Amino acid sequence: MSLTYLIFDASDDGEGTGTWEAVASVRRDDLPAVMAEVDAVLQRAERRAPGPRGPLDEDGVWDADTQTIEDGGWTEVTLTLTGPWAWGEALLAELGG
Repeated sequence: MSLTYLIFDASDDGEGTGTWEAVASVRRDDLPAVMAEVDAVLQRAERRAPGPRGPLDEDGVWDADTQTIEDGGWTEVTLTLTGPWAWGEALLAELGG
């Protein structure tokens, strides 16, 4: 699978934890395709999970957050993943992101 709408930017906390964020701004007609990519990333993340999902400060090993904001005929979708650096980099390499 390759991602068309989601392009991730990565940041590393220097202690082995990374954050990957993708933002897509699309017309309403393209929203189903963007959400399909979000779902595919989350499904792959679940299958490759390095441990329990949840906030890192509550003993989660990885987590994800999706937000959507509508503005006129446009919708902005943000997907943020957080977890072990090696896991996130391998996950996005598999997805071509």
